[in-house]
Amino acid sequence: MRIGTVARAAGVSCDTLRFYEKQGLIRSTRADNGYRHYAPETTQLVAYIRTAQKLGFTLAEIGANMPAVWNAPDPDAAVARLLEEKLGVIDKRIAELQDLRKELLERVRQQCPLSRK
Repeated sequence: MRIGTVARAAGVSCDTLRFYEKQGLIRSTRADNGYRHYAPETTQLVAYIRTAQKLGFTLAEIGANMPAVWNAPDPDAAVARLLEEKLGVIDKRIAELQDLRKELLERVRQQCPLSRK
C-alpha cells in the first residue's frame, strides 16, 4: 500500500506516517521510483499507536512496548499488563498532584505565601 492509501485508511496524515517511520514505529519498503510501500497490517498498527497515545502512552513507551505486545503468546494479556502499569503511574501522579494542591492551599492562606512556616 502506498503512503496516501495507508494515511486515508488510518485517518492520519502522510507526515504522521513519515514521522512514525522515522521513530521506528512502522516500516516501509521503497520502490525503484522512491515511493514508500507499506504492508497491509500497517493500518492496524497505526490504529494501535493512535489508541495508545489517547490512553496516555508516549511514542517512546509505545515503541519500547510494541515488540513485547506483538510477540506475546497472548497479546491481549500483554496489553492488559501495560494498561495496569499505566494506571499505577497515573495513580501515583494523581497523589502527587493532590499533595501539591494541599501545599498550595496552605500557602494561599499564609501572610507571605512564598515563605515556609
